[in-house]
Amino acid sequence: MTNTNFSFNLKTIIHAHENGITDIPALFNRLGAKRVVLFTDKGLESLGFVEKFTEVFATQTEVDIAGVYCDIEPDATCDNINAAIEFTRSVKADAILSIGGGSVIDASKGVKYALHKNIADIREVIAGGGHMEIWPNNEDITIPHIAVPTTAGTGAEASPIAVFFNEHENIKASLVVSGLEADIAILDPVLTAKLPAALTRSTGMDALTHAVEAIVSPMSNAFTDAYSIQAATLIVANLPKVIEQPNDMAARAELLQASTMAISAFYSSLGGIPIHNCAHAFGAISHIPHGDANTVLMPLVIEALPEFYLPKAKKLAEAFSLETTGTDEMVFERVVAFLKSFQQRIGAITNFAQWAITDQVKTDISDAIKKDICFQFYPMSEEKIDRIITAAV
Repeated sequence: MTNTNFSFNLKTIIHAHENGITDIPALFNRLGAKRVVLFTDKGLESLGFVEKFTEVFATQTEVDIAGVYCDIEPDATCDNINAAIEFTRSVKADAILSIGGGSVIDASKGVKYALHKNIADIREVIAGGGHMEIWPNNEDITIPHIAVPTTAGTGAEASPIAVFFNEHENIKASLVVSGLEADIAILDPVLTAKLPAALTRSTGMDALTHAVEAIVSPMSNAFTDAYSIQAATLIVANLPKVIEQPNDMAARAELLQASTMAISAFYSSLGGIPIHNCAHAFGAISHIPHGDANTVLMPLVIEALPEFYLPKAKKLAEAFSLETTGTDEMVFERVVAFLKSFQQRIGAITNFAQWAITDQVKTDISDAIKKDICFQFYPMSEEKIDRIITAAV
């Protein structure tokens, strides 16, 4: 049964245009910004992204780049974010431009929250696994923020969720704050054209995981269904295309849009996300990139938890354009088989064999699953956790 009592929030303005980055200074001016800090990573800096964006700002005088910080690391640690907070204050920035994948955009949201709350150490906020401030029990964050995703996967640009690695507790921790998402997301497919095939695959599967977890969530509703089912349809149709034809801008544009739609449905229906729960643990303990973790785990977690996924199997089948006749069990088996065949079709990894996962590491991963903030939404038994870990490695 579909929920009829819910809140659905869309704060982020979507600016979906080829070469849309040229509009960024005017958009910041509209938001009242004067001094912008640009966050990105070393990889994108080496590809000329900083130069590309500073040239855009050089064409006008209303808004300046106050500073450029390129030291955001993959799976950014609390120390990494704290250094970015200190840098932002040192250049007296009043607005944030984040350019990159999920790590860069999430780190930027951590900086924004720290400025909003006037704190210096993000770790004190997310200690113990995470922190939540959900509308209407939150404060409006007024720091102008424009996010430019360079991957079609995380959806971080439109999500009020930021995930950091707490190196002191050795877990991934989530900051979930209504209004934490960017004010404006620039969805420019041109920026994703040179993305390596492996990263295109893993980020696309990350977006598909967001869609799947929204579709099956006990908190799903008509709005989240509209976004998540359409997102899943677009990803299944376009991910193989961009792997085969990297310069297909129409397909890349639809992937970017699907990623943003998927995350919008995901955070508006949080009520059981066991795939992400497990992916966070594999990422924290074995440092497996989040997209790769979701790629491997999605069919395995679904297969291990039929009691959770069976009631929504037909919704998943419809999203994947599969036959829905027969029993729920039959439809469920078709969904699992489809996801495994889709992995093969796009050349995705299907296990974590390339990472050294010893018996002790398996124990640590199991513990991390139970410590993760997502575990509270759908606690899994020890037997189920062991089955998932064994199947994945």
